[in-house]
Amino acid sequence: MTSLEAQSLEHPGNVLAQLLAEPGTLGIPGAHHALCGMLAREAGFRALYLSGAALSATLGLPDLGIITQEELCRAVKSLYRATHLPIIVDGDTGYGETLNVMRLVRDLEEAGAAAVQLEDQMLPKKCGHLSNKNLIGAEEMAQKISAAVKARTHLKIVARTDAASESLEEALRRAKLYQQAGADIIFPEALTQSEDFQLFSKELEVPILANMTEFGKTSIIPLDRFGELGYSMVIYPLSMMRVAMGAVIPALKALKENGESAAMLLYLNKDTWVEQSEVLERDVRAARKVQAGLKVVLVHENDKEKGGCEFGDFFGTTPHELIDDGIYRLACRLTHIACCPRPDRACVIN
Repeated sequence: MTSLEAQSLEHPGNVLAQLLAEPGTLGIPGAHHALCGMLAREAGFRALYLSGAALSATLGLPDLGIITQEELCRAVKSLYRATHLPIIVDGDTGYGETLNVMRLVRDLEEAGAAAVQLEDQMLPKKCGHLSNKNLIGAEEMAQKISAAVKARTHLKIVARTDAASESLEEALRRAKLYQQAGADIIFPEALTQSEDFQLFSKELEVPILANMTEFGKTSIIPLDRFGELGYSMVIYPLSMMRVAMGAVIPALKALKENGESAAMLLYLNKDTWVEQSEVLERDVRAARKVQAGLKVVLVHENDKEKGGCEFGDFFGTTPHELIDDGIYRLACRLTHIACCPRPDRACVIN
């Protein structure tokens, strides 16, 4: 192998292709900034998704496709520099017509992207799980895909169709056309049930991407089930941002009202209540007595290599006074953000 060939294999797009060639379905969390991406990498994820909605929210803007190409590329560059993971980038409608799409492809490759997602909506676009979306013609979208393929060196082209809002038949027709135009991956957006997903996997030859976003038209389907349905990857575009913001809001409220931080973070593994149990019990009690009581956020380690254990084990090691005081009372455990495919931790808020 020549040095040039070896260097080519290291391109992010080629790394993504190698991941997709492996058995199983790839779970890909959304990372709205570099720090989130680093945490995802530490948790063992091997690819990332940069959502246009998440990036827009980070910039204080609505998800209407109004962030600039420069802002998008800057975010990609920051995320890739921090993680060196392949990133699927939400390119919205491609920032214009075919020539604009070609420029976007070149800029994203330079920024470190592995793939760009292009969708067949008109501007101003909407979130894929909203109603009353307006689509461009299928042939016009196919021309954009062909232009992207022509412009790329290694970048993979993800073609998203929002036509399921019109009919499954139209969405499938468009998906086949986009495949013929050279798309490497097809993304049928806002399908509602398993049978719909399976229809696309039976009819298409390229890898298919599914979107698991909360509060959308699609019911939550486990990652393993998507594997059974023939899907190569599943993205969780907004999950991490939603969980983060859900923690920020009460923290800000408590800080404003009490002049205190909002929560105590308690990391739970098999050794938590074995080492310095008395000191830890004292600190937890003190936290719960501040004002109306600080929230105690329990982070349950499930990874055996990091001392993980069953949650029920803690009832045998935790001081009985804390159990009686209700430290584990809240049963609504967020299994590491219910949308994450194979969680190695669980988060409990008391």
